[in-house]
Amino acid sequence: MIDAIIGSDYFVLLMFPGVLLSIFLGFPVAFSLMGMSLIFGIFGFGDAVGAMLVRRVWDIANNYVLAAVPLFVFMGSMLEASGIASRLFESMIQWTGRLRGGMAIGTVIMCTIFAAATGIIGASEVVIGLLAIPPMLARKYNKGLICGTICAGGSLGTIIPPSVVIVVYGPAAGLSVGRLLMAAVFPGLVLSALYISYIIVRCLLRPQDGPGLPPEEFGMPLIDKLKLTVTSLLPPLFLIFSVMGTILLGWAAPTEAAALGAFGAVILTTLYGKMSLQTFKNACINTLRISAMIMLVLTGGTMYTGVFLGMGGGEVTEQLLMALNLSPWTMLLLFLFVAFVSGFLLDWISVLLIFVPIFVPIVIKLGFDPIWFSILFLVVIQTSYLTPPMAPAIFYLKGIVPPEIKVSDMFSGVVPYILLQLIGIGVIIMFPKIALWLPEIMIGFNK
Repeated sequence: MIDAIIGSDYFVLLMFPGVLLSIFLGFPVAFSLMGMSLIFGIFGFGDAVGAMLVRRVWDIANNYVLAAVPLFVFMGSMLEASGIASRLFESMIQWTGRLRGGMAIGTVIMCTIFAAATGIIGASEVVIGLLAIPPMLARKYNKGLICGTICAGGSLGTIIPPSVVIVVYGPAAGLSVGRLLMAAVFPGLVLSALYISYIIVRCLLRPQDGPGLPPEEFGMPLIDKLKLTVTSLLPPLFLIFSVMGTILLGWAAPTEAAALGAFGAVILTTLYGKMSLQTFKNACINTLRISAMIMLVLTGGTMYTGVFLGMGGGEVTEQLLMALNLSPWTMLLLFLFVAFVSGFLLDWISVLLIFVPIFVPIVIKLGFDPIWFSILFLVVIQTSYLTPPMAPAIFYLKGIVPPEIKVSDMFSGVVPYILLQLIGIGVIIMFPKIALWLPEIMIGFNK
């Protein structure tokens, strides 16, 4: 009986519940992936599994593109300590403060800029949350609106380049990281615009949720306001250009652009007078910790994918899906739904590594553009930052909010933004050029 099960073509599909069970039992994600790879690899390949898994580790260690991960993490860590955020927040409030919901609007704009300058989600949310929560609470902003805005705005780093998530996604899907970064620019801005539109409409209908500031609080003379805006915006814009600008213009590969960004973050931190041996040490330790976690999970995911596909899991999955006799569009929506539901229970890197290597080849066979699908998938991954019980954005926020903000405020606050992200997915589905236009234009420009 056992031999019959092991010999079945469908035996490899047990890797899915095996990994999920391991994670739910409390084993780290990386070790769950590695453990299932070893167990099933022994059944599938016998003694050869050792050499096979070592080759997968070597593929990760030898992947030039992945060198961008620690560089982007270091860049975000340095910016977190630079003090740029406080000046940028003050500048945004000077322009938007008089509007109803103006502080929340300014927070979203700042989150967008900060995401484009760092690529790190946790850093953006914590830094911006520490700046924005006290003044919004003091002005009697709705607590759900405060929490939802900061969680959703902070999670924009998932989709807005330079994004560490995209750098990890590219090799897992076998797609160009540069093209993915280009494709993500306008979808990220669409999400930001949806957030701002929601805040404006909500505060027009319910002024008490986001009252405007009194004139004396944004009464800075125009020349001083322009000076503050220029001095606060130029440093992050310089950093954005050093990373995304060089990629878009074809001057640098993603890894080279990440190195430029890391160097630029060091320069900016020094110019702002925040550089010290302790600051540099903390940034290096934070980079080592986060990068090691990402690379370890990525190594486990690569092992898992190698064993799964090597045992014919891709073909079996495709056969099962085709047996459902679904239309290509229904199949695509099913893939996105599976990723969305998985985000309730798994972290983003697990969702990415488990499903992307299986979904992307099928999507290509169905006739869809893999870059376009990848952007949809990345937006779905962004929703996983807000969906409980995992909801890492809420746990980031929980560590910095004052006692008067309850967990219930956080959960109720993110619900409208989850719906907005789903609307964003619908917009990108209806208008694929939102994701595809920039890569097409820049590739043609750089020829």
